[in-house]
Amino acid sequence: VQLQASGGGLVQPGGSLRLSCAASGIIFRFNTAGWYRQAPGKQRELVAAITDEDSTNYADSVKGRFTISRDNAKNTVYLEMTNLKPEDTALYYCNTRNLFKSTWGQGTQVTVSS
Repeated sequence: VQLQASGGGLVQPGGSLRLSCAASGIIFRFNTAGWYRQAPGKQRELVAAITDEDSTNYADSVKGRFTISRDNAKNTVYLEMTNLKPEDTALYYCNTRNLFKSTWGQGTQVTVSS
């Protein structure tokens, strides 16, 4: 199983980014997919998740600004991030999980700074 995350970068406050995570080696549509982030000196936290039935949940800090979606035909989960703030700066990881297995991607850096 492999997860390949991409789309991170440097953006100014108020800007937008779209993260993508492509999965291989799993039946993606049967998995919950999520994005987590970890800032320096802090614990990894859930940002957003989407179930196999397209039910979503978000961290309170990103509600109304971030949108998670999935394309099962492409085995990919996305995180659309708008109105980015400096406190969104972190290494973002994608994750897929089912009853038997949890898999992590390698992380993509998001830096929000002027």
